[in-house]
Amino acid sequence: MWIEVIFTLLTTSRIYAQTCAEQCGKKLGSCSCHATCVSLQNCCSDYRQFCLAISPYSGAMLGGADFTFLDVTFDVGSKILCRFNGDIVVDGYVDEDGSGHCISPLVLETGWVPFEVSTDGATYNRQGAWLSVHPGKLSADLKATLVNATQWQYYGTPDVEGILRMTWNTSLIKAGNVSVELWGYRETGEPYSSSWMPEFKYLYTLGRDLPNSGEFSFTPEPMKKPVSDWELGCLRVSSSSEPDGKRDVEAVWSEDHALAWHLEEKFRQDSAGWALEKCLQWDKLERALPQFLNETIDCPCTLAQARADTGRFHTDYGCDIEKGSVCTYHPGSVHCVRAIQASPKYAAGQQCCYDSTGTQVLTGDSIGGSTPDRGHDWGSPPFKKPPRVPGLSHWIYDVLSFYYCCLWSDNCHYYFTHRPSSDCRTYQAPKPGIAFGDPHFVTFDGFSYTFNGKGEYYLVLAAEKGLTVQGRTEPVKLPNGTSTNATRLSAVAMQENASDVIEVRLTDREDHLEVLKNQEVLTFSQQSWLDLRGVFVFSPVPQNVTVMFPTGAGVEVRARGGAMATTVLLPQDFENHTLGMLGRMNGDPSDDLVSSNGEVFPLNQTEAEELFQFGAGWAITNETSLFTYDTTHLLNEYYFSAKHDPDFIPAFSLSEDPDDPLYANVSRMCLGPGSWFCKYDAFTSRSLKMGNSTMVSFTSHMSAMRDLEPVVSCGWLAPPKNGRKEGTRYLEGSKVNLSCNSGYLLHGPEERSCQGDGVWSGEATQCISDNVLGIVLGSVFASLALIAAIVVVVHTNRKRKRKAAEIQEKSDL
Repeated sequence: MWIEVIFTLLTTSRIYAQTCAEQCGKKLGSCSCHATCVSLQNCCSDYRQFCLAISPYSGAMLGGADFTFLDVTFDVGSKILCRFNGDIVVDGYVDEDGSGHCISPLVLETGWVPFEVSTDGATYNRQGAWLSVHPGKLSADLKATLVNATQWQYYGTPDVEGILRMTWNTSLIKAGNVSVELWGYRETGEPYSSSWMPEFKYLYTLGRDLPNSGEFSFTPEPMKKPVSDWELGCLRVSSSSEPDGKRDVEAVWSEDHALAWHLEEKFRQDSAGWALEKCLQWDKLERALPQFLNETIDCPCTLAQARADTGRFHTDYGCDIEKGSVCTYHPGSVHCVRAIQASPKYAAGQQCCYDSTGTQVLTGDSIGGSTPDRGHDWGSPPFKKPPRVPGLSHWIYDVLSFYYCCLWSDNCHYYFTHRPSSDCRTYQAPKPGIAFGDPHFVTFDGFSYTFNGKGEYYLVLAAEKGLTVQGRTEPVKLPNGTSTNATRLSAVAMQENASDVIEVRLTDREDHLEVLKNQEVLTFSQQSWLDLRGVFVFSPVPQNVTVMFPTGAGVEVRARGGAMATTVLLPQDFENHTLGMLGRMNGDPSDDLVSSNGEVFPLNQTEAEELFQFGAGWAITNETSLFTYDTTHLLNEYYFSAKHDPDFIPAFSLSEDPDDPLYANVSRMCLGPGSWFCKYDAFTSRSLKMGNSTMVSFTSHMSAMRDLEPVVSCGWLAPPKNGRKEGTRYLEGSKVNLSCNSGYLLHGPEERSCQGDGVWSGEATQCISDNVLGIVLGSVFASLALIAAIVVVVHTNRKRKRKAAEIQEKSDL
């Protein structure tokens, strides 16, 4: 009996000791502190107390957002401290309802920032994460708005003056009275050395004890040095109860901007002269800094390529064709993209802009052309230090200088000397492979086939590049709920090297995707772009998810018609490095079907049953799985069962019965390339909607392949000196017409064409002054006359000599 009592006490003690304090994300012996415990219903009893969920979960990188801890209460008198990144401690508070709050701090980085919470001032045993967002990607209703931002940033230039006005959402600051402050940013020390540091500093207060009305206006006065030396900054609105310049208090920030309105009086007296002096200083600095242009990625040649290469390029929020093409810094462009990854050594960026015809706009032709950046606008891990500080480093080295040289003065040639457009001559498009429908596959080299196994498989295995993409399939269900003998993709999981593991899966809501990071569900309710560890994820709508890795590999997942389509885009660096269901990428489809043991299945001799065996061989294992098993169904069907279900035998062929009630509609819907896939899916699923979604996925893939076909560029062609040109397209088949200014004559071809070998036709065209030509021709004619005179004289002298000789000869006789 005593043994039983002791055993019970020990067991109870062990279970009681299973606490989530400082254990969040872990699976303990008798319970779990991992996020999957909620759906598996095995959370430790204090999971919600120590593993904190917050709302809102995101806000500006500059800090100031008040967030609440959900599903946990505190004593009203409790003292809360929040510690971010292990070293930034911020005061929290408990409201009258017992809810705990913290204020997000200034962190100069984007992405998930871990935090810990203490209620005793010593032990930080509660854990959570806060999403820090780039100022430019933050929703407009979470920022203070500079009304007529152009007036703010041109203030003091000719004819720009008057009252400046700003507005904000009053609910973001829980105070009756507020202060409006100016904060400045700069980078000090020797560039690219350990002394190169960021400085974000309170400068002065513009208004104090103002009513929190959501609006403030003032007439700015020029500042004096050294305050006026701060040329970049933001305005902060915060409670007047806080001391001026106190960091990490509840606040709302404006976007960073050029502080024209507060610069010294000298700027207002002669803004162009002041700006030219700054432009020349920047030009001198750039000449002394390391060259970064040769390590930035080349721009895509066309807008179609730029929008299709989603693994390496993403829409620039400052010039978006989907949002009306408001391209303030790139007039003449309708859409710009930025290289997603910063360059490897100098963390530089690349921006590529295109006009309404889809042609790349170059700085040699327009002030609105594509430009590289010394500081990538979106920053670069590990952030925090120049030139990797998101947004702000880019402003310091690439945007303020544009104001100096181009916007506040007319000296753009200095700027474009150091920021010339990439003209796409070395651009190489990625190769796409896709899995879609029930499911069907088109490999990177273009071979298409169907595999209807049930299980979890390698879509892409590129071991030397560290990339793995896995797919999970499940039986397709008929409208009455019964399963068919066909499958569909239900989830994909992926990782590159030591990145976060990203999983995208279908949900019970039709055509809605769920995204998980390291087995924890992510939400995109506040932000559509997430900076994660070693990976970026973009999901503007629940049907679309794009995942981008540092190598340039991209994975697009689309939910449509009850099915999932997954496209993997790989840059040329992956050539001969891929295996799996999407084949070996090397431009030769004949060896795409390489089994997991190295056997190559010949394409023209491989039947459906053999393709089934090929796919089955690419099943993963529990040890290599990247998937989440957070329901009993997933555990039973995939974790505790074979990774390839040997008992599931699909329909290997398709029989079309004219008496089938779907036959007529399917025949009309499924036409042209991809029609077999469309028919198979429509008949096996008994769903026209699924058949149509398969057709859409296939045609979209074919369109992407056309968009990504190689394009030959001859590079930018300069107009002749003292001449002009017509035409700004420099791709194969394009023609450029050349002419001369008045007073000059054309020497060379009037028209040059971009040839298939990437070389312009003809010799270089020149414009020669007609005065110079007159002198040249005059000299030629004078020389000819002199030569003629000499010839006459010589001829005359010879004639005289012959005559004299004849006379002498006669006299001798």
